[in-house]
Amino acid sequence: MRIEKDKLRDYLRVNGLKFTPQRQLILKEAFSTHRHFEVDDLFIRIRRQDKQIARSTIYRTLRLLLECGLLREVFFEEKHSHYEHILGHEHHDHLLCLKCKRVIEFSNGSIENLQEKVCREHEFQFKGHRLQIMGYCSRCQ
Repeated sequence: MRIEKDKLRDYLRVNGLKFTPQRQLILKEAFSTHRHFEVDDLFIRIRRQDKQIARSTIYRTLRLLLECGLLREVFFEEKHSHYEHILGHEHHDHLLCLKCKRVIEFSNGSIENLQEKVCREHEFQFKGHRLQIMGYCSRCQ
């Protein structure tokens, strides 16, 4: 947890922002799970510890965690975002079952190589990507 805290603290300092107790609590809770999470789930867990924290504080802090490279926003079929922490985790993509909502994480070097090739061909400066394939898992087919 120290690396995450230091990275956020450095990012906030560079941007003239404070490392408040609320931001520290949100960081701790976001990194307490190794699963994808939604803002509502995080809000419920944090409210158990700090009844005064506002949902808007959580949204603003999540945005900071995204900007400094600690979290990644992943979208599933629903209309809202899910998040996962990425520090110390290799890049991966997602398969989403439309029936049971199961999420399968995968990595594929061929896909990564193809993306790099396409970017070179178009003289496009690559900064990242999100790949989400929707369909039906083996259990739901």
